[in-house]
Amino acid sequence: MNKFLSPLSAVLLACVTASAANAQDLTGDAKAGEKKIAMCIGCHGIKGYQASFPEVYKVPMISGQGAKYMVSALSAYKKGDRKHPTMRGIAAGLSDQDIADVAAYYEANDKAPATPAPGPAAAGSAQVTALLQKGACVSCHGDNFSKPIDPSYPKIAGQPADYLFVALKSYKAEGKALWGRSNPIMGGVAKQFSNAELKDLAGYVSSLPGVLKTLPQAKFK
Repeated sequence: MNKFLSPLSAVLLACVTASAANAQDLTGDAKAGEKKIAMCIGCHGIKGYQASFPEVYKVPMISGQGAKYMVSALSAYKKGDRKHPTMRGIAAGLSDQDIADVAAYYEANDKAPATPAPGPAAAGSAQVTALLQKGACVSCHGDNFSKPIDPSYPKIAGQPADYLFVALKSYKAEGKALWGRSNPIMGGVAKQFSNAELKDLAGYVSSLPGVLKTLPQAKFK
């Protein structure tokens, strides 16, 4: 898989991995995290829930997501590297320990109910295969897109296609106060593609079996 990783990407990988070092160094407590997710479950605890900014799309599944990625993402919202106003507001109210605890809680949610590990990703069309090779997607997210090569990268197989499309487009956004994601690796990757191509990539990754899920809280079941 690493044959797709360019020297520049390798350097940028080291920079991004270190960006959330403070929270990453903390040990998360899943039981403590369960008491800190009140602001999360209103969106991520409802199957099929849709966000409406910057467009309508299903929110991502986060139960079973890697803790280090969750820390990285929440820290990016807190710093402003990710600009979604709702997520920024939530992350800003969390301490580094809170972030570590919430991340530990959602990572632990891959164990109930148990989800079998997915097999290798099915081959896409010739067009999608070419796009995946151009973006070197497996070099970070793994062959089945559920086993990233670095724990600070997300599992993405099976995520809603509309969410993946919006997320990919957000890495192309520049100069917007309320929308966009600043990430040197993903920015470089996403800017290689038209929005139509990003939509094709999102559709393929969404179609793959994954380990992520939405676990409704009791009040929402």
